[in-house]
Amino acid sequence: MYELGFIYPDWPAPANVKALCTSRLGGVSQGAYASLNLATHVGDDIAAVMQNRLLLTQQADLPEEPVWLNQVHGTEVLVLENWLGGVTDADASFAQTAGKVCVVVTADCLPVLFCDQQGRQVAAAHAGWRGLCNGVLEQTLQHFAKPSEVMVWLGPAIGPAAFEVGAEVRQAFLQQDAAANRAFVPTGHGKYLADIYLLARQRLTAAGVTQIYGGNDCTVSAPQQFFSYRRDGQTGRMASLIWLSQN
Repeated sequence: MYELGFIYPDWPAPANVKALCTSRLGGVSQGAYASLNLATHVGDDIAAVMQNRLLLTQQADLPEEPVWLNQVHGTEVLVLENWLGGVTDADASFAQTAGKVCVVVTADCLPVLFCDQQGRQVAAAHAGWRGLCNGVLEQTLQHFAKPSEVMVWLGPAIGPAAFEVGAEVRQAFLQQDAAANRAFVPTGHGKYLADIYLLARQRLTAAGVTQIYGGNDCTVSAPQQFFSYRRDGQTGRMASLIWLSQN
């Protein structure tokens, strides 16, 4: 029996909202992907990934198979009620029907889970710096009836002490909002340490979200618990999932 290591959001979501994030622990993948890699696009043995996904479905007691996205660092949101099957290019998914499972995979990029206070709508978004800067969180919020009644959980991502970026990344955010300057600390030679958690909070707050939770982990600095692309290059991916229960 493989026992998977789940992280559960610490947030006051309604009881019928179910959410979790996987760690790298408990799967069957080997080598650089050890052990719970859930992504098919990173070079891992596909049979191992499928076994890991089956373990996830079983141990998380998922109501059905999650709808896995082909993430492209964009802002497209897939409404699961409209999904016709196959792989879809998108970086977020939204659902308001019980049993439909939203999921994104990450290994330094920021996973963001959303639910409304009534427990009627949920979403998951993949926010790398490009998607975050270009509005993937705002696009996801557009699908909710009342963004002001949405709560958000920020999952494990690259921390502010590890995320060094070039001046072009800082400039891209400053063109959107001058307040983003607070999220960048110069390190010299035109480089900056970026706080992706603060950047996300700024964007969510500006969009009217007042309940924001999580944002305390660093994937880079916890190699036993998390995959990290920045740290390892060749590596697996964790999954962050959210759904509405059927009872």
